[in-house]
Amino acid sequence: MYGVNYFLIRNKKGTDLLLGVDALGLHIYEPDNKLTPKCSFPWNEIRNISYSDKEFTIKPLDKKTNVFKFNSSRLRVNKLILQLCIGNHDLFMRRRRVDSLEVQQMKAQAREERARKQVERQHLQREKQLREEAERARDELERRLIQLQDEAHMANEALLRSEQTADLLAEKAQIAEEEAKLLAQKAAEAETEMQRIKVTAIRSQEERRLMEQKMLEAEMLALKMAEESERRAKEAEQLKQDLQEAKESERRAKHKLLEITSRAVYASPGLPPDSMPPDLSFSRENLSFDFKDTDMKRLSMEIEKEKVEYMEKSKHLQEQLNELKTEIESLKLKERETPLDIIHNQNTEQGTSKHSNFKKLTLQSTKSRVAFFEEL
Repeated sequence: MYGVNYFLIRNKKGTDLLLGVDALGLHIYEPDNKLTPKCSFPWNEIRNISYSDKEFTIKPLDKKTNVFKFNSSRLRVNKLILQLCIGNHDLFMRRRRVDSLEVQQMKAQAREERARKQVERQHLQREKQLREEAERARDELERRLIQLQDEAHMANEALLRSEQTADLLAEKAQIAEEEAKLLAQKAAEAETEMQRIKVTAIRSQEERRLMEQKMLEAEMLALKMAEESERRAKEAEQLKQDLQEAKESERRAKHKLLEITSRAVYASPGLPPDSMPPDLSFSRENLSFDFKDTDMKRLSMEIEKEKVEYMEKSKHLQEQLNELKTEIESLKLKERETPLDIIHNQNTEQGTSKHSNFKKLTLQSTKSRVAFFEEL
């Protein structure tokens, strides 16, 4: 019941033809062209088929159309032709027969069941996809959480070091300032003592010499005290500058920590806080944050980009395949082509297929096709 079975026949005029029997109906071919029928008769237009000796009689469904006859080439194939016609006709009509109400109900139930299962499968697939996306989002959240925790920890350490340095420099600056004040006080006392010695200097040369020596020592001591006071003042000024730099470093560290805090708050994921694990939720005072995953859009864009690349590659491969087919077709040797190959190539170039040709042939009335068959 598959394919086309060909049998040699003759019409009333004695013309040699081929009878083709397939699942669609009866087809009449020329002996040298088994691909393109000259006329066709669908099974739904045939009412009865019978034979007597070598003569076949076909009665169309349209009673106004004349019965047409043909002769087979051999008597022993008549039974085979009749069995093929009966079998294909029964299958053709059975496929197009309207189902009973029970069968229709069963088919409707089967369709509903298939639709329900399809919806369930789609629902499960969607849930699986959402679960996988949530797991990926959670993994990314944990990774970013650890990264921001490390940054916050480093910022805390930098802030602590800045505060300690600032305190130490402030203490040193205070000590240097006190030492400078003390040295200035001692220098003032030495100057006062020198003035007192000058006023109360005795007249004797020895005393004057001793007095001059003491005055010289006092002057040197005063000069030394002044130099030491100046050095201490410079050191105090340098310590003040170091303190200012330490305060600036502390300010920058606090600013960086505030940046990390703000970025963590604005980058918190779309997942609700109560859906996060207990070990992933923490407060701002502990320098811990809730995050939002903003990479889902980027992931969707990457998937869309990969899809576009895949489609472009598929299109390119299809073009290469078509070119290869064209080259293979062009390399076929003409002398190896059979007449059927030539006919097939012509039909392909004209865009003619078996079904389109069958539809075109059946557009004419049964009566005109019978007359055409008789005139072949």
